[in-house]
Amino acid sequence: MNNFGYLRAGDVAEAVRAGQAPAVRFLAGGTNLLDLIKYEVEQPAALIDINRLPLRTIEAHEGGLRLGALATNAETAYHPEIAQRYPLLSSTILAGASAQLRNAATNGGNLLQRTRCLYFYDPASPCNKRAPGSGCGALGGVNRGLAILGASSQCIATYPGDMAVALAALEARVQVSGPAGARTIALADFHRLPGDEPSRDNTLTPGELITAINLPDEDFSQHYTYLKIRDRLSYAFALVSVAVVLRLAADGIIAEARIALGGVAPKPWRVPAAEALLVGQRPSAEAFGAAASRLLAGAVGQGENDFKIELAHRAIVRACWQAAAGTPQSQTDKHIR
Repeated sequence: MNNFGYLRAGDVAEAVRAGQAPAVRFLAGGTNLLDLIKYEVEQPAALIDINRLPLRTIEAHEGGLRLGALATNAETAYHPEIAQRYPLLSSTILAGASAQLRNAATNGGNLLQRTRCLYFYDPASPCNKRAPGSGCGALGGVNRGLAILGASSQCIATYPGDMAVALAALEARVQVSGPAGARTIALADFHRLPGDEPSRDNTLTPGELITAINLPDEDFSQHYTYLKIRDRLSYAFALVSVAVVLRLAADGIIAEARIALGGVAPKPWRVPAAEALLVGQRPSAEAFGAAASRLLAGAVGQGENDFKIELAHRAIVRACWQAAAGTPQSQTDKHIR
């Protein structure tokens, strides 16, 4: 582990000023960053501790809710208004990590966690995300858990998180402060596809700090689910995950649909054209299958992960049925309905 400086920021402005220096990182829960430092994937010149900043509240905002960036995942999942108004988010958080990690991990840090690709975590292996220009060891290598959508010739790593998949379906917005002032980024635009710059995971600029996540004034509390398929039922990252929210008319016709995928791409994956196929339809295997096919259009396996294409298709259809029936996947009883 390299030597690094340490600053405990007294306010957001101080954190932003310090964050503009080269090779500095903001420190909140540290559940991902400290691992990266120990593995020498990250070698920061300094850590800026933001834990004393007033960014931990969860409060009403424009009819919806504002989630403080420093609120923990556990505080968010068990918050009564989240459980009542945005149960998809609560369910998704509880599907991720372990109870101990959820008690420490923060909402802002959750969005910034980096891929769990084996080559990214091994400084002796080629990885364009970690060391630009070194190559991608996963191409032709161990790639069972990696991307089938949105990848490039430079990188096939996946975004590993759960919470952001629900936030994508809920069309949340990320509030940030930086050297140029405050701005708000749609969750859909926050994470990047690798393209020719796989080392850039998101659209933040140097010095920008996540201060909150805003949830819109909507109600998807009746027809939703988060279905996470993984190798083991305990602490494990998704091979495929599906967040679905539906709005059904009184006659049972689908009036609105949103579907976001995790575990299959470098960012939470949504295709509005696929969701549009469900609007005006009655819940059916044919309708859900057509939406799944459109969502997965262009999916490409890399050998070991070819199975994820069919797995994703089946998971999408199953998740849509769960949401339509109002029987969301339980995150304690792991049996899939």
